[in-house]
Formats: sequence, C-alpha cells, structure tokens
Amino acid sequence: MTAPPRAAAAPDRLGPAATAILAWIVPGGGHVVHGQARKGAIFFVVLVGMFGIGLASGGRLFPFQIADVLVFLAAGAEWLAGLPRLIGALAGAGRGDVVAATYEYGNAFLIAGGLLNLLVILDAVDLAAGRKAR
Repeated sequence: MTAPPRAAAAPDRLGPAATAILAWIVPGGGHVVHGQARKGAIFFVVLVGMFGIGLASGGRLFPFQIADVLVFLAAGAEWLAGLPRLIGALAGAGRGDVVAATYEYGNAFLIAGGLLNLLVILDAVDLAAGRKAR
C-alpha cells in the first residue's frame, strides 16, 4: 500500500522558503499570497497592533547583546516581527522608559508579537509546502 500523494503547491504560488521570507517581512503576507487574504489581514492587524501597543506602552527595542542572554533572546524575539521592528528602530522608537508603569507590559507586547509572528510564519510555510489545506 502506498502513501497518498502530498498536495503540491500551485505553480503560481511561492515556495516554502520565499513564503517564509515574505511572512517574516510582512506579518500575514505569506497567507495572503496563498489565497487566505482575510486570515493574512487579521494576522497583520493583530501583530502590527501588538507591536504598536508595545512601543506606545514604553517598551524597549532590545539590541543584540551576547553578554546578557535575556537581552539577546528578547532582541531575537522582537526581530521575528520583521518590518514593524525595522520601522520602529529606524523611527527611533522603543527607547524604553524604565520608570514608566507600563514598561514591562510594553516589553511583553513587543516580545510576544515577534514570537506569535513566528507561529504565523510556520503556518504559512505549511500552506506553501502543501502540508495544510487551503
């Protein structure tokens, strides 16, 4: 008995690697190119919104500092948000107001937004690879 064939990605769709890059740069973009525009738009609004709330709450955009492991991990998690993280850094946002009552909440939103985008990226890659129904 042979295994059922896997669903192949449509020829006009992006492959898994290109989908991962697009989904990282633009949250929800991987879903949009694979025919799930509504889902992609929801991911975009929620993830960019979380990142914006994190910045508005006085959260810090952490630099990559290998000397401090937790700062390094926080920076990596924030960079998983892609373009919102880059725009925030270029705009000079995310200096982090340590004495603000909402500082830790802001950090939590920034980090969680990036980590949630990683899950969205993996979901989009599954769509591109045909491991998930459209």
